[in-house]
Amino acid sequence: MAAVSSFLSFPRISWWMRVVGEDVLLLDAGEHYVKMGHRNRYLIAGANNPVLLTIPLASGRDQRAAMKDLRIHNEEKWQVRHWRTLESVYKRSPYFEHYESSLKTLFDTPYEYLTDFNRAGLLWVKAQLKLPFIMQETEVYTKDHPGYTDLRNEKDMEVNAPKYYQVFEDRIGFQPDLSILDMLFSEGPRVVDLLKGNG
Repeated sequence: MAAVSSFLSFPRISWWMRVVGEDVLLLDAGEHYVKMGHRNRYLIAGANNPVLLTIPLASGRDQRAAMKDLRIHNEEKWQVRHWRTLESVYKRSPYFEHYESSLKTLFDTPYEYLTDFNRAGLLWVKAQLKLPFIMQETEVYTKDHPGYTDLRNEKDMEVNAPKYYQVFEDRIGFQPDLSILDMLFSEGPRVVDLLKGNG
């Protein structure tokens, strides 16, 4: 089984539910950037409400460039801000310390292109979950990929993501379908079973 997907920043739980059983994941670097999507944003829990972390783009968000050409606006020191937010939100979660040092490396490493950071994040999560699928990339946009499940339209991704322990659930209620980081920091080794519906 194979799927084609956009390059996403720490994708939502529903995305991982769709790819957890795939043999091949094809990442589309040739598609055009779509603003207001999750190609440069990811949603995590917060003490009062969910927090949207955004990777700033050098040319702003109003552009029609191919994903492979999008440069990150690193002058904003977004990596420092994102890491401090993750630390602040998840420091007391059950598994943050388990993943902290290896994940921090991603936020200490400079990235010029958005696809570079997104690729690093996807590979990091794949390694933590010990998923065997092969990741491939294409730089040429193709509308149809026969035999592939197409995950590029985020609106088609709605699935019933599983419930699990969340740090601030007692304050703001359960927040469904956040970034996979939220589930990873809360559930650790159980994540793959939860994604497969065996939780």
